[in-house]
Amino acid sequence: MSADPLHAGTSQRSTTSPPPSGSGASAIEVRRSARRRRTVSAYREGDRTVVLIPARMSEAEEKRWVTVMLDKLAAQESKRVPGDAELADRAQRLSAQYFDDRARPSSVRWVTNQNTRWGSCTPAEGSIRLSHRLKGMPEYVIDYVLLHELAHLLVPGHGPDFWRLLEAYPRTERARGYLEGVVSADRLPHLPGARGE
Repeated sequence: MSADPLHAGTSQRSTTSPPPSGSGASAIEVRRSARRRRTVSAYREGDRTVVLIPARMSEAEEKRWVTVMLDKLAAQESKRVPGDAELADRAQRLSAQYFDDRARPSSVRWVTNQNTRWGSCTPAEGSIRLSHRLKGMPEYVIDYVLLHELAHLLVPGHGPDFWRLLEAYPRTERARGYLEGVVSADRLPHLPGARGE
């Protein structure tokens, strides 16, 4: 048991679980608090998800609540749609975190004229454009597409050096899988009677 520095005299136990193997998810840290009676909350802290629960909760309840809170966070994140200015700030943060601030775009913005690509980059101009179709997708997917385009500012083409850059982002494979799933779903034939018809 360790003391919570923000709440002196409150005992708190913390456990950290690695992400499920192959999921590309962040580590999950569960913090138990004797002061917390009924409420459960969760938030992202860097690449970690922190779930706050009452100390008296059983292991089974903890597992159930962790799943519920991860689903809630994902739903909240998918509803957030950053504007162009926020997108540019995000690109700058991602470049600093994963590329030692070497990729410096002159502009980053949403566009509505890209229906066959998720993003594009013009290295000579330093401009990055993301398809409006990404809006509403999970943040880690948008971050991956931004990193993909930022990497093109450093390495043209999709050779080994390019993919080595993207290996630094822990959710690359998960994001690529998500986008491949979206593309596959778009190719499915329209089924009569679906969607209330």
